[in-house]
Amino acid sequence: MSYHIVSIDDAQVSLSCKDGQLTCRVDGEDKPRSVPLEDVASIIITSFSASLHSKLLIEAAKHGIALILCESFQPVSILLPANRSTDTLLTRAQLDITGRTKETLWRRTVNAKVKNQFLLARHLAPNDGKLGELETVLNSSHEHKEAMAARVHWGIFGRSLRLADFIRDQGQDGVNALLSYGDAVLLSTVLQKLFGVGLDPTFGIFHVTREQATPLAYDLMEPFRPCVDWRVAQWVRRLQREQPEAPLEVTKEFRRWATAFPLEKVDYLDMTIEIRGVIEGVIRSFRRAVLEHKPTIYKPWTPNSIKWAGC
Repeated sequence: MSYHIVSIDDAQVSLSCKDGQLTCRVDGEDKPRSVPLEDVASIIITSFSASLHSKLLIEAAKHGIALILCESFQPVSILLPANRSTDTLLTRAQLDITGRTKETLWRRTVNAKVKNQFLLARHLAPNDGKLGELETVLNSSHEHKEAMAARVHWGIFGRSLRLADFIRDQGQDGVNALLSYGDAVLLSTVLQKLFGVGLDPTFGIFHVTREQATPLAYDLMEPFRPCVDWRVAQWVRRLQREQPEAPLEVTKEFRRWATAFPLEKVDYLDMTIEIRGVIEGVIRSFRRAVLEHKPTIYKPWTPNSIKWAGC
């Protein structure tokens, strides 16, 4: 499988191919950008005004490249070559994951999520009296570790923003609405990368499969949720400081702030790269773990040296 996942997100762009190269011409630029088609695994198009030449569609199909079209960053269509309507080997490997392997993969995911929650909580409220309790949960192997950590984490989160008795409820407005919008941006990014590497998001390891649901995306996004929490915390603190009377709601300005989240940079494998690149790396490790039947290959994201100034 070719390595590169090419993301097209410029507002006005024209895509074609020439001499075996994917060419991308952006309005206002003198020269087109290019990359060899043989090095491309998939093309994700989030641009709201991209034009595609029919020659690209044909050449992409001949090279086994998937084209993923998005609306509001959410994948809505996947164009696959006739000989790649599905990755049979990968799909079979997903279907053959044993219950014990799923438990191992999910345990690694939850451990990473709780660690990231603890690191964020310690940054937001270093003197909070419940930090010790959250650290105890982090170091435990309790069956309900995720739920126990969430209860403590959201309490610390709320107090750090001077929100009395804050409870995370996806159906509520205010900060809850901001968090839900940020989580939707995260989900769309995870879905883009899952489709990009050929994983079927309908086969999850923990979340329940339902009609039109994508449980694997819900599974693998969990360790990244604290990044959304931090992004929202930054927004709320800025409003409290500059516009204390302003309502906490999903405005046009907040949407711009939230949708830029995948471009923020975090530490990953001794590098500092964009979150969307980290998500791709994690998903690639999951893909390899599934194909090789070795769950320890899967490396959920936890930063080596956490710096919450960015994400």
